[in-house]
Amino acid sequence: MFFHDCFVRGCDASVLLNTTTNSTAEKDAGPNRTLQGFDVVEQAKAAVEAVCPGIVSCADVLAMASRDSVSFQINRSAWKVQTGRRDGLVSRASETAGNIPGPNANFTSLLQNFQSKSLTLKDLVVLSGAHTIGVRHCSIINRRLYNFTGKGDTDPALNATYAAVLKSQCPPGDAVATVGMDPGSSVSFDNQYYQALKQGKGFFQSSKIVGKLLLGSSDFLTEFGQSMKKMGAIEALTGAAGEIRRTCAVVNS
Repeated sequence: MFFHDCFVRGCDASVLLNTTTNSTAEKDAGPNRTLQGFDVVEQAKAAVEAVCPGIVSCADVLAMASRDSVSFQINRSAWKVQTGRRDGLVSRASETAGNIPGPNANFTSLLQNFQSKSLTLKDLVVLSGAHTIGVRHCSIINRRLYNFTGKGDTDPALNATYAAVLKSQCPPGDAVATVGMDPGSSVSFDNQYYQALKQGKGFFQSSKIVGKLLLGSSDFLTEFGQSMKKMGAIEALTGAAGEIRRTCAVVNS
């Protein structure tokens, strides 16, 4: 969710805003419809507001929640979060286009997308490691499994055994079922994701190229934290810009 927030209008918690009668919000755009955890962020914000009202922004709560979700997995603080962000006032679904890369984006377009946010090739590769945990809907990979070139074929870059497993979990046309993005390790935050890519077990089409660039590193967690801090600074609102929302789903009245 933090990535989806930062890549549209910067890290301003605009992805948390609800749709209004005047505007469809980012969270209701196609690339964001599968995002979950909005209620968890809202609960965290409410707990903070009860202690120090009007001080901690939703943007900072989201940044810290992202860090803590990793810290919980590794039983220690993953990285230090720089705070001081303020919350944006605008959220438009139309702005996700061109900012949130699609699941079938090729490596060139992914790199251009990251570079437009002042992130590097290394950041792209390292942040792709976030896919080591979590699930995605089968609709994302259905084309690669059943109709890769429009002839009812399977993407040859997929490991045959892995493709068979995915087909058993993702029937043709199923848009509801989910599957782990890191086979065998989708509930653990580790560098196993890169080893899976090496074996042709990448969920996304661009994964096969990412896997050739970085297969794993003993410093993965350190590098991941550094790239997350860089991403967390994208177009952050500070000073008098924006506001400190009282609740994350709506702007202050």
